[in-house]
Amino acid sequence: MRLPRRAAWIAAAALLCLGSAHAQPMTAAQVIESSKPTDWRALDPQNILVMDLAAGQVVIELAPRFAPRHAANIRTLAHEGYWDGLAILRVQDNYVTQWGDPDGESADKARSLGSAQKQLPAEFSVRLQGLPLQRLPDADGWAPVTGFVDGMPVAADPKAGKAWLAHCYAMVGAGRDMAADSSNGTELYVVIGQPARGLDLNITLVGRVLQGMQWLAALPRGTAEMGFYAQPEQRTAIRHMRLMADMPEAERPQLEVMRTDTDTWRRLLDARRVRRETWFVHSPRHINLCNATVPTRPKPAPKT
Repeated sequence: MRLPRRAAWIAAAALLCLGSAHAQPMTAAQVIESSKPTDWRALDPQNILVMDLAAGQVVIELAPRFAPRHAANIRTLAHEGYWDGLAILRVQDNYVTQWGDPDGESADKARSLGSAQKQLPAEFSVRLQGLPLQRLPDADGWAPVTGFVDGMPVAADPKAGKAWLAHCYAMVGAGRDMAADSSNGTELYVVIGQPARGLDLNITLVGRVLQGMQWLAALPRGTAEMGFYAQPEQRTAIRHMRLMADMPEAERPQLEVMRTDTDTWRRLLDARRVRRETWFVHSPRHINLCNATVPTRPKPAPKT
């Protein structure tokens, strides 16, 4: 008897849970510890933003496959120092942290965009066909299909033939006004709370924070409407926000990201579904898109 597609995925996940007759099931930590160098990928300096705050550094990976026009504009803005000296303007509890130009809505005071474009088309989704989506077998209430591409959480609708980045924790988006095409990448936000999946297909997502979420998620909450800071002195200043390619080699973040097209990634997902640590008295046997976080680690020192 042929299994329905979703049932087949679940059956495949169950087989992974059982492991082979000769392999002892591992915890998530053990899967990561036993990973091979080929299970990890280096950062692309042309697609990495580095934000320097007084508290620490935030590393953001752009998603040009899903938002090519926004990614290109953001590279230009970073290359020309647009965000240097600007600020974090809004921290709304269990929602987002947002940064940009405090005077962005003032024609007289707004910072110049330099050679960056002032208007871009909305990039809410891409074609599903041909997308190297590593699907999750687990059910999702927000989309018929979910999975990962380039380390980014992706949702998809095969009937509509489209896929989109999902608003999971640490995902970065481009703020917009009422018009769908009113974002240009100058005002960015990061999800800091319960996944804001209701924003999916309504805002262009441009990437994901790889390191430094603690400096964005633990900031004081704004007290004005929507979490904006009521007073300018409450804002957190952005010292620099640079493209990694523009940084001296010695100052660049030395990180690697786990690939999501390997058996190691699939074993890691299985270990998160079925918790084998002795502390757990109940194993959920389920994960969702937003708690299947892709690991990042310091780049190992070269062997001598």
